[in-house]
Amino acid sequence: MTSNKLSAVLEKKIRRLCLNDFPCGYGSWRKTKDSAAGADSESTHSLLDLLSCHHSPWRYDDSWSPQASALRKLAVLTPQHLHTNFIYSYFTTLRIVDKGVSDVDDGLLKFSKLEELVLSANQISEIQAENLPSSLKILELRANRLSSLNSFTGRLPPCLQYLGLSHNSLGSREDISHLTGRHWPQLVCLDLSDCDFQDQRSLLEALSSLPRLKTLVLEGNPFTLAPSYPGFTVDHLPGLSCLDALWISPEQRHRFRGLAEMSELIADTASATVNVGRVRGIPDPLMSVEENAPDFPVVSFSYFITYEFLSHETPGDLNLDSEAKFDTASTAHVIEDGSCDTDLISSRKCKREMSEPDTEAFVVNTEDACSDAMRVSGHSTSKLTWSECMDFSDAQTYVVSSLGDLKKFLNQGLYLRLEEEKVLSWPAASEDAPVTKNSQTVKEKQGGKGKESPVKSGSTKDKKKKCVPELVQDAPIRRILGSAHVPLQSLVKGGQKVNVICDLGVLHSDSKVEAPQTPQKDLGKKNKEDKKKEEKESKRREGSTARQKNTASVKGKGKGKKKPELDVHTDDSVSVEVSVELEKWKSASEAHQLVLPR
Repeated sequence: MTSNKLSAVLEKKIRRLCLNDFPCGYGSWRKTKDSAAGADSESTHSLLDLLSCHHSPWRYDDSWSPQASALRKLAVLTPQHLHTNFIYSYFTTLRIVDKGVSDVDDGLLKFSKLEELVLSANQISEIQAENLPSSLKILELRANRLSSLNSFTGRLPPCLQYLGLSHNSLGSREDISHLTGRHWPQLVCLDLSDCDFQDQRSLLEALSSLPRLKTLVLEGNPFTLAPSYPGFTVDHLPGLSCLDALWISPEQRHRFRGLAEMSELIADTASATVNVGRVRGIPDPLMSVEENAPDFPVVSFSYFITYEFLSHETPGDLNLDSEAKFDTASTAHVIEDGSCDTDLISSRKCKREMSEPDTEAFVVNTEDACSDAMRVSGHSTSKLTWSECMDFSDAQTYVVSSLGDLKKFLNQGLYLRLEEEKVLSWPAASEDAPVTKNSQTVKEKQGGKGKESPVKSGSTKDKKKKCVPELVQDAPIRRILGSAHVPLQSLVKGGQKVNVICDLGVLHSDSKVEAPQTPQKDLGKKNKEDKKKEEKESKRREGSTARQKNTASVKGKGKGKKKPELDVHTDDSVSVEVSVELEKWKSASEAHQLVLPR
């Protein structure tokens, strides 16, 4: 592919100024003192109006250089001055943005008085310092394809005060060696945001040699995710006035004083804590149970949250034999909308008994070779029975040593799922099973509520006389009720904490809970139970017609219960409270206490 030279783009821009065509330059359209007045000639004032009037077809877009409009005016007022050298030397600012420029050639040297050059969003992979005018003071190379600063080893503009290198693939030790005072003695402002710098100590050691550096932008680099940022940078660069577009206050310098002397404590690791709080809006499972439902199977429901987060472990620590495997393909069904910021996570610790997290790990392939494998580990919160507001109070802290992979993970965001576990319990095959509990109704088991549910008519006395048989549980049935995407880009951009309420939409419970059809090989075990069900069902047939009509008109209606409150609840959307927080040192004393052993 042929390169698109910068000089060719600039020549095209200058030609489009039409400095020798109407209404600029010499021509019969100009009214002079010596020329006779004619209908086809215009005064100088009228020609200038044609250049500036908003409705004029000769109005020109001069966003690429403020000198473009001034040149056109000169072409009307004094066209005799517009020779080639004058035009090139007249430009002091050039902004060529997103024009596909890939080569900054020596044609740029024609612009001998150029002070500001903006080449953002192009395709420049390297730039020769010899091709930059010596008068240059501002150089913006944001969002190009720079992967190395080796080309900056030649003759550099001695008066350069601003250098913008953000959104480029820079970050090697060799790149750091070119960011010193020896190369940029007059540099006042440096933008290295959204690059790939990971070695904080080496970078700050090089930047400390810039004698006039006052403004520095580093957000978006992997090392900024570490707890030591920005404190270590503030203390290591005492002459700095502004960091990441924020002024450094005297109070901030006082808090971080002495942190630069603790460089041996600076580790290129990050610590992130994920909190799962309250879940609201899940429909009551009792709503899906019919009035004349059989006693068995006993159905129990529980709910939990699952998600994956980046962790750091060696390949030998990978655990693939977990209790419940995460379906990695399920993220394709994740919704990405419906999240809003709010301050909601409580610092309250979970006092209930926590179940062991269900995890699955798989190695993530990265572009950079790492000595240890990076993995995404799945986490499952404790399982809770249904309530209108379920507070999981689940907090997990992840320590990640590959900051580059963590940056990629945070840019992609966190995906979480709300899952339901349904367990069917059947009487054991033996009728002489020991009694362990008092009798409970089916609805009480299904809802998991602490209060007694309504009992069926004509069966209370018989149940008290009989013993509850031992129950055998089927394998749990799990389904994903909803999923959501939690955006975490703000953590890469300098934020410390993200608080969101994930909206999973409106969930609907099943129309009714029925006993699944028993496989043929298990019919022998449940034959007696089926006979008992048929006998009980035949006794109820006389009054079943009226009950079925009531059940059809009001779904899940029970004796003595008021339906309107439950109807309002099932119309609510399901929400999940989630927060992700990066650990950050707030002072040098705090860093000393957290890192050094007491």
